[in-house]
Amino acid sequence: MSPDRLVLEFDRALRTVFAPARTVRPVPGVDFSEPVMSEAERRHACGLMRVNHCGEICAQALYQGQALTSREPTVKESLRSAADEETEHLAWTESRIRELGGRKSLLNPLWYVSSLSLGVAAGVMGDKWNLGFLAETERQVEAHLDGHLVDLPEQDDKSRAIVDRMRLDEIQHAEMAIRFGAAELPVPIKLGMKVMAKLMTFTAYRI
Repeated sequence: MSPDRLVLEFDRALRTVFAPARTVRPVPGVDFSEPVMSEAERRHACGLMRVNHCGEICAQALYQGQALTSREPTVKESLRSAADEETEHLAWTESRIRELGGRKSLLNPLWYVSSLSLGVAAGVMGDKWNLGFLAETERQVEAHLDGHLVDLPEQDDKSRAIVDRMRLDEIQHAEMAIRFGAAELPVPIKLGMKVMAKLMTFTAYRI
């Protein structure tokens, strides 16, 4: 990798973890009124949105690592395009956390580095496995977001609108990976990914 490219990728990492994210599309639910919630409901909604924000940090790192090691230019460009949408998800969840009076996870730098390493490893294995890892990640994220749509406080339509739009985007990312020839991952790898996701969810909700 050229020094210029290395600087750009490092800058991208710093902006993802520490700088406010930007969005081109309007924040879903921006016109909805703020729901009346108890303090416990507000804390719970904030915890769930912090988990979602952390998940998007991981997605950014994963895509970055995969794009760095992908061999096929078309796949590389598709990964970067998907990363742009994930940046919008970062902005949406960050905005909602702020509205709920909360903060982002303190462990985001750790999760970024871990996910970047996974992305690089997936890319080194070859594009079909790279895409397979992406497709499986998005399937698991979709299931995770389905759970949040149910688990959010019933009256919190603002958070629910963000989660629903994110879910639709993740489905499209998985379909993109399958179109480009994603391989089906072995069951042990899928189970390992689920264990890591549960660990991230547990810690991000609290820390």
